[in-house]
Amino acid sequence: MKRVVVTGVGAVTPIGNDVKTFWQNIKDGVNGIDYVKSFDASMMKTQIAGEIKDLDITEHIDKKEARKMDRFTQLALIAATEAVEDSGLNMENEDPWRVGVITGSGIGGILTFEEQHKNYLEKGPGRVSPFFIPMMIGNMAPCQIAIKFNAKGVNENVVTACASSTNALGTAFRHIQYGDNDVIIAGGCEATVAPTAFAGFCNMKAMSTRNDDPKHASRPFDLNRDGFVLSEGAAFLVLEELEHAKARGANIICEMVGYGATDDAYHITSPIPGGEGGAKAMELAIRDAGVEPKDITYINAHGTSTKYNDQFETEAIKKVFGDAAYKVAVSSTKSMTGHMLGAAGAVEAVVCAYAIKNSYIPATINYETPDPDCDLDIVPNEGRDQDVEYAMSNSLGFGGHNATVVFKKYND
Repeated sequence: MKRVVVTGVGAVTPIGNDVKTFWQNIKDGVNGIDYVKSFDASMMKTQIAGEIKDLDITEHIDKKEARKMDRFTQLALIAATEAVEDSGLNMENEDPWRVGVITGSGIGGILTFEEQHKNYLEKGPGRVSPFFIPMMIGNMAPCQIAIKFNAKGVNENVVTACASSTNALGTAFRHIQYGDNDVIIAGGCEATVAPTAFAGFCNMKAMSTRNDDPKHASRPFDLNRDGFVLSEGAAFLVLEELEHAKARGANIICEMVGYGATDDAYHITSPIPGGEGGAKAMELAIRDAGVEPKDITYINAHGTSTKYNDQFETEAIKKVFGDAAYKVAVSSTKSMTGHMLGAAGAVEAVVCAYAIKNSYIPATINYETPDPDCDLDIVPNEGRDQDVEYAMSNSLGFGGHNATVVFKKYND
């Protein structure tokens, strides 16, 4: 099968509106969690979130066109554009039928849904926007990216909750491996810091209520964690067939070598005790990469800062890695970014790519009290300079979805 490399990345996150800023803040341990600014959350149990800061959409997208897009699509288009520009891809030199777009978004245009539902109730059906449906549906993100770049190859949106963009990357990986496409712009986007979604998560009692201390609310693997912090964002990677990338003189960031996906078939929200579904996804991805668990240098954990996720993911890693589980670095950058749901996997894939590129392993910040059930090397509070040969990223989603991707240092 064809080899697949990463030639460009882009990101819009609560800790940076471009990849350069995002990565520097990851290294510096900057926390992007604060009080909700986009709506009044004062009546809710949780009042904090990871919102994007100081982003003028109209600096990136024509104002008239932006009004026809939900925020999740706007973020996707900005991040995907950065990734394409970073890759140096010139679509005038490409066969458009060989260039695809695959995104992951677990929820899609909920902000549009809320706004138009309000219009319906308050002003009547005649005031619902004719753009309501094409703004709301999840496939509009890959659609708008394809329109911008004239990418006529495979075009899909994957919906697997918090595993969505990792599954999107894996699906793109397979399309290129099998020779169906030369290039796929792949990633994820989510903009769910919205009143109804926020209230739903609050009432599930899934989110942190550390409202008096936002910067320390997201604390994966810490004994005193009390839930995840909802965030918004987008990230994209340009995945490319190796020989195609070499032929155009592309700058290769790293190689993508493994993908595994499973389902717990257990519960609509809870991961299965012991983490057997996540473990199987890791096993499949490592086998696909043609390596052994001991070869993995770094795992970017799903690490949501919830009791069961962190505990069961730790157990899953131990199942797969055995004695090597205590030698591999395992960190959760959600401690800095919060949880971007369907976009999280793509953001964390960018972290893995840059960890390899820059020989640096990010920290899990806000780690104060060890949890005996989460006793791996979680790179507490301070990142480290270290050569990274193989990096792995895990994503676990409501519905029991598990997805794992593996990247390696590129060697011709």
